[in-house]
Amino acid sequence: MITLGFNYSQMHDSSACIARDGELLFAVAEERISRIKHDAGFPHHAIRACLEFANLRPGHLDVICQGWPSPWKTFSTDLKCFMAGKYPISYLNVLNSGRLYASMAHQNGGFRRFTQIFGTTRAQLRFVDHHLAHAISAYSYSGYDDAAVVVMDGRGAWEASSIWHGRNGRLNHVLTIPWPNSLGLFYAQFTQYLGFVPNSDEWKVMGLAPYGQPGIDLSEFISSKNELYQVNAPLLFERKNGMSAIARRLGPERTPESEIDDSFKNIAFAVQDACEVAMLALVKLALQKTNSRNLCLAGGVALNSKANGKIHASGIVDKIFVQPAASDDGVALGAVLVPCLDNGGRLPMQPMRHAYLGPEFSDAEIEKSLMTYKLRASKLDNAASTTAEMLANGKIIGWFQGRMEFGPRALGHRSILADPRDPEMNAKVNNAVKFREWWRPFAPSMLKEVASEYLEYACDSPYMILTNPVRPEKRGIIPSVTHVDGSARPQTVEKEINPLYWNLINEFGKRTGVPVIINTSFNLRGEAIVNTPTDAIRTFFSSGMDALVIGSYLVEK
Repeated sequence: MITLGFNYSQMHDSSACIARDGELLFAVAEERISRIKHDAGFPHHAIRACLEFANLRPGHLDVICQGWPSPWKTFSTDLKCFMAGKYPISYLNVLNSGRLYASMAHQNGGFRRFTQIFGTTRAQLRFVDHHLAHAISAYSYSGYDDAAVVVMDGRGAWEASSIWHGRNGRLNHVLTIPWPNSLGLFYAQFTQYLGFVPNSDEWKVMGLAPYGQPGIDLSEFISSKNELYQVNAPLLFERKNGMSAIARRLGPERTPESEIDDSFKNIAFAVQDACEVAMLALVKLALQKTNSRNLCLAGGVALNSKANGKIHASGIVDKIFVQPAASDDGVALGAVLVPCLDNGGRLPMQPMRHAYLGPEFSDAEIEKSLMTYKLRASKLDNAASTTAEMLANGKIIGWFQGRMEFGPRALGHRSILADPRDPEMNAKVNNAVKFREWWRPFAPSMLKEVASEYLEYACDSPYMILTNPVRPEKRGIIPSVTHVDGSARPQTVEKEINPLYWNLINEFGKRTGVPVIINTSFNLRGEAIVNTPTDAIRTFFSSGMDALVIGSYLVEK
């Protein structure tokens, strides 16, 4: 059975994936191909890439699954919330809700767009409840037979958070917290207040938080109640005379791109702290209700690596799996497996060992791109060794190899690499390469074998999605990947999974005694991570990188 799964809501992060008999073959976010960050359009580029990779035509598909229910379910939730006073009845809110419903209903949730672009299909068309798709994406790819599954995001059709019990390849629903009682909403509204883009820049708030101090009271906006959090959504939505309730209580909103004073840093600290408290409480409830010590997380809020790290370090779980594309792009991964549950069936419980699920380009294709731009490049006999030598000499390297990662993190295939020992390297990469804010931290990629030497709560962390304290004696050794609070967001690299990247880090370790490198995504600020050789070349020459290692080729400035 050939199944296509896609995410499309006109909100953010459209994507598609394809599976054969429950085996995931390929997945890609629309933004990587369209070059529109968080692209919310119908994922026709991503779907076409799926079909091309699998060498299939639309007529070969047996089932097409959309990771949202029918448009009416979302719109009817809005209507109920309007009537209950949970969602303010304003001209703009009603207009936006009505427009979204009219557009999605006209497109039949995206299925009509599919047939317009790809032609008629014999495939069965299925809507999938949003949080069910999230839950499947976390549970099935964890490989855990028994697990508590927690989904936390901005919103589904009617859901804000949900708890599920995964057992023997099946998922049982335990609890749903309805929208708009939403941790994602809480974090997004404060992200906007702090001068960033909501549903996009939340990790900027997370990165800024350690620079703040406790003391800001946010209990009007979020509180704990009967083991569950309670978000005051009407207050978060409220705007009077152009001013939000947050601004009336905490002071004027920060102007985007302006300086960040201590008051904003302290608010970021309070927002992150409140989110961590709420997430930990919800996880504890999930573990209690499922009587399990294995935890699976999905939903955009599950990308909060700082909170994930605290959950892991708390000792309340034995194993934790956070789906690497936890936000809405990863919904496709769950939707594509829904047919496996038909007629009493079970999900395929194959642990996800890596996220290298996207397009790949051969040396011949790379050489063609280099020739198009008339670039001088040298062919490398040993890309890992050559790159390690350049890194040890302080060079900043663009690294383009293999299949592109699925999810928001570059994991050694579409990465910018540098030396973590240089205390100035963080500023160099932020200022001259990424052109982004000074407080944004960089993550370390390290050999899995040495993780316990550098981290206090070392565990398998292949997806940069768990923050971990760096051992005090190592903080001065890898200062450029140690955040101001002494933490890091590591990627542990296994030789069996990514031999080329493992060899690069190992070679760097041989030269420096430190088998750890800086790894940040291969993109400029505001842009999607590079996908094609052309994307990589353009980004390389638009930044302060010193060299580009692209396939077997080296390009230097």
